Amino acid sequence: MEKATVYFTDMRTSFNENLPQKLARLIKTAGLSEIDFEKKYAAIKIHFGEPGNLAFLRPNYAKVLVKAVQDLGGKAFLTDCNTLYVGGRKNALDHIDAAYQNGFSPLQTGCHVIIADGLKGTDEALVPVKNGEYVKEAKIGQAIMDADVFITLNHFKGHEATGFGGALKNIGMGCGSRAGKMEMHSAGKPHVIEDLCIGCGRCIKICAHDAPSITNKKASIDQNKCVGCGRCIGVCPMDAVDAAGDETNDILNKKIAEYSWAVLDGRPNFHISIVVDVSPFCDCHAENDVPIVPNIGMFASFDPVALDVACADAVNKQPIMPGSRLDEYNQEHSDHENHDHFHNNHPTTNWRSCIEHAKKLGIGTDEYELIVI
Repeated sequence: MEKATVYFTDMRTSFNENLPQKLARLIKTAGLSEIDFEKKYAAIKIHFGEPGNLAFLRPNYAKVLVKAVQDLGGKAFLTDCNTLYVGGRKNALDHIDAAYQNGFSPLQTGCHVIIADGLKGTDEALVPVKNGEYVKEAKIGQAIMDADVFITLNHFKGHEATGFGGALKNIGMGCGSRAGKMEMHSAGKPHVIEDLCIGCGRCIKICAHDAPSITNKKASIDQNKCVGCGRCIGVCPMDAVDAAGDETNDILNKKIAEYSWAVLDGRPNFHISIVVDVSPFCDCHAENDVPIVPNIGMFASFDPVALDVACADAVNKQPIMPGSRLDEYNQEHSDHENHDHFHNNHPTTNWRSCIEHAKKLGIGTDEYELIVI
């Protein structure tokens, strides 16, 4: 496979060009207009940020991308899927509230927010994964699969399980329904945290397979009957049902690659990553820590694999921010020889496992030419 082209611009501005204008120039130069948007639905996959987190991308960036799509005749919407874990984006109503709270309202961005997997995270399309080794049929938010064109706007940052969160993470994990997210995170099935359970029986009512039962006012789940759909997680009012979360990080990364392939295969797609506020953890946290490196810039490409590698390479060339989590690690492990900021930030992770598997599937290449504008 020949080298992919990745376009880059830094965060410097002038009296003649501010950051939104610079982003507009980047995506135009990178070739967004090569996609036929005329009267087509364009899903813009973004992370709206967990309430309390302030490292998520500002809605101003989304507004630029939305306008670019609309100017090309497309019908744009911002989208994400509900979370598997307990938090402020567990169902569509709370998720939309979180998006609006963080500034992603139609008045600010120029388009609507659609939570792709529905009210309780169960509105999903079953998508075959071509040559999938771990996933044969990905469970993707229905609205994402209904779109004609798929675009990502990614906040590039660290992640405690995958090493970093970039384009592939935003696509694969982000587009999975609740059952899809559970499939990626877990080799097992959900279980009940008895201390939290009040025995209300909602899990019994929602289950189509008679897996939950109640004994002594506490629910339990028959693992032989459970199919891992995750509906019980969404319906529990006490957040007493939890996913196993027992998959290894490397297999998690490979499953993310396979889910990404399910989303991208067979339709136009384009990807933008903004490498600012590079927090050590995902924007799914209800807080954000000191960035591990200085702000770098904005990247765009038709190839999400090359885009992720270009962003990782750029981060690894940066000095470490004093007082950050990564700085503390380096001071405590002054004899280490690994110069990968993301591995040092989370030593149990290996982000390259996702890249290698994505290459193997045919999503893209890690060889790229960087064009600076």
